[in-house]
Amino acid sequence: MANLVMTSFTLWLSLVILYATQTMHAMAFWPGGRSTRFYDFKVQTKKITKLCYTKEIVTINEMYPGPVVYAQEDDRVIIKVTNESPYNATIHWHGVRQRLSCWSDGPSYITQCPIQTGQTFTYEFTLLQQKGTLLWHAHVSWLRATVHGAIVVYPKTGVPYPFMYPYEEHIIILGEYWLRDLVQLEQAVLASGGGPPTADAFTINGHPGPNYNCSSDDVYKIDVVPGKTYLLRLINAGLNMENFFAIANHKLTIVEADAEYTKPFSTDRVMLGPGQTVNVLVKANQPIGRYSMGMGPYMSAQNVPFQSIKSVAYFQYLGATPYSLALPAPLPSFNDNLAVKTVMDGLKSLDPVPVPKEIDSNLFITIGLNVQKCNSKTPQQNCQGVNGGIMAASMNNISFIKPSVSLLEAYYRHIHGYYSEDFPGVPLKFYDFVNGAPNTIPIDTQSDRGTRTKVLEFGSRVQLILQDTGTVTTENHPIHLHGYSFYVVGYGTGNYNPQTANFNLVDPPYMNTIGVPAGGWAAIRFVADNPGVWFMHCHLEIHLSWGLSVVFIVKNGQGELETLPHPPADLPRC
Repeated sequence: MANLVMTSFTLWLSLVILYATQTMHAMAFWPGGRSTRFYDFKVQTKKITKLCYTKEIVTINEMYPGPVVYAQEDDRVIIKVTNESPYNATIHWHGVRQRLSCWSDGPSYITQCPIQTGQTFTYEFTLLQQKGTLLWHAHVSWLRATVHGAIVVYPKTGVPYPFMYPYEEHIIILGEYWLRDLVQLEQAVLASGGGPPTADAFTINGHPGPNYNCSSDDVYKIDVVPGKTYLLRLINAGLNMENFFAIANHKLTIVEADAEYTKPFSTDRVMLGPGQTVNVLVKANQPIGRYSMGMGPYMSAQNVPFQSIKSVAYFQYLGATPYSLALPAPLPSFNDNLAVKTVMDGLKSLDPVPVPKEIDSNLFITIGLNVQKCNSKTPQQNCQGVNGGIMAASMNNISFIKPSVSLLEAYYRHIHGYYSEDFPGVPLKFYDFVNGAPNTIPIDTQSDRGTRTKVLEFGSRVQLILQDTGTVTTENHPIHLHGYSFYVVGYGTGNYNPQTANFNLVDPPYMNTIGVPAGGWAAIRFVADNPGVWFMHCHLEIHLSWGLSVVFIVKNGQGELETLPHPPADLPRC
């Protein structure tokens, strides 16, 4: 009898395995996930003391920076977010390609309404064919300054790194700290019509370091063993500044950028725009001592104030005395464009990559600042932009206006009146974008305003030329595309010229955020194979607030694997 039961059980188990195998094979490309990781995020306020001042900040689980999301390639990630703060909240999983999970992308009023006080929303996505360092952050108002954290995606079990295995790994998050309430700060800046005040401090993992008031003990430190190699996962979660990072007397070997492996490339320093991530190997090969890890400003725009005091952390060898003098990190000058270009020139994909060679949709988009004419009855309060105007920013001279509903819902449910599908694929007017821009400020820099989107056919091969303009000032703009990574096939200074542009179609880096050079251009390519509504914007928060963004609508293809799924039941309401 026991044998009969065992035989029946074995037969049943064999059938289950056979069915599961066939089902898995049939669903091979559906992003279901190998295993599932669960996280519980509570948006909460917390009192902290920094720079001689105690204030309340918004956090996740009362942590600043927030908790690390750990996973492996192809894992399913489920994160329940409960808003216990007095502010609206959303979380964006920056660099996660959100394959068939556009509803979980997170930008407020683009893919979802904000999670209101007392509400809960569960984000679900699969890290399909993704590994490396990414970040998550708030995507409403300016809460990203304190609501952010790392995403660390390890390779599948048994798959090694394509470089020397490090002795230890450390996450390094570069940030900006503000003493003012961030929601009120954004509202005040927009009401003024002018630019934002400078941050009160730069931070490394939330610590300003000894250069700031009341911060001699508020310093981040890594204890290192002589002769060992360390992997540093660098993340810029700052609001309005791009930043250089360096370690005194140590080389940084870049092995990954934006969660994609690169050919190893050694440098004295790196520059990260907000949203960018870089993994570097550092060998502890110097005499025993204390070495500064320095974070300083990169400001490519003209006449823009910025925080100039550097943040310092310590790369400290075991055996060094706790109060030994720290060697300073050699950071470039704040406006060293060449230092930025040198690092970008060194970034190449680890192996040859399948860059689209034929192009179906060739778009040319200008990016830059504008000044709107002041029509306020109280210009002293509301018109503090250049020459008494109101600051704005635009793509193809259109400042994006966020709707009052979720664009993704409006698109999915065919609700009319909230957006149009007429964003131009080329500038409405061609001129010398870098040097000959209209400069009668604020008369000739008027941008149109609207919620205008660009529709892409499913599967279309897209080339985007992003051209910086000098209307107000040229500037390096970190442009981030949601839902996709893209091949950075070319970049250069001046106006883009297809006759002379030099493209790399063999091993260009695969990124999700590209710094368009100040007074220059960048060319990116991707295949529009993920249906949904996808935000593309400058990751300098003030530029986003001013309208430097656009939305791409990628239409459905054929069948279930090319179709936007229905919205989740707990999607927040506006």
